Amino acid sequence: MDIAGLSVNLSQSSVLTQVGTAMLDKALDTNEVLGQGLISIIDSAAMERSVNPHIGSNFDMLV
Repeated sequence: MDIAGLSVNLSQSSVLTQVGTAMLDKALDTNEVLGQGLISIIDSAAMERSVNPHIGSNFDMLV
């Protein structure tokens, strides 16, 4: 049995798991920030509708 080779493989596997976990953490952070921005945009659009309820309520189109 090759103990040195097994040790290297286990170490590489551990490093890959740690890297994957760190990347997932960063992706979750990014998505949280994007979600907060989207909520902010939706809130500002709702505020515009409450101040000017007639704007954007009708759509006229000629074909």
